[in-house]
Amino acid sequence: MPFVEIQTNLPSSAVSEDFMKALSACVAAALGKPEQRMHLVVNTGLQMLTGGSCSPCVIVSVGAIGVTDSADQNKQHSAKIFDFLTKELGLSKDRIAIRFLSVQPHQVGKQGTVLSFL
Repeated sequence: MPFVEIQTNLPSSAVSEDFMKALSACVAAALGKPEQRMHLVVNTGLQMLTGGSCSPCVIVSVGAIGVTDSADQNKQHSAKIFDFLTKELGLSKDRIAIRFLSVQPHQVGKQGTVLSFL
């Protein structure tokens, strides 16, 4: 059950529903997870500074169970997500940062319980 959160100082007009659907598909494929289990939030129009500059930037948090636990895994995920974001948003790689979070089944609530019990 992947969770993706984007924080950006780009305006909401730069992040369409089609962009969100394409990003969901991209991350699901990168992580090898079913797209039906994706959770995605995009926060736009934020006051942000990256690398000493307030120029357009994006911070992405990606959390998932069992596929964000190693440097080798995250290196592969990172390449795919960076390729998508640079192409779709027109940002250079130095204006994007991705934080990978390792999620355990007991940390995700679903259907009134946690995934450990489903």
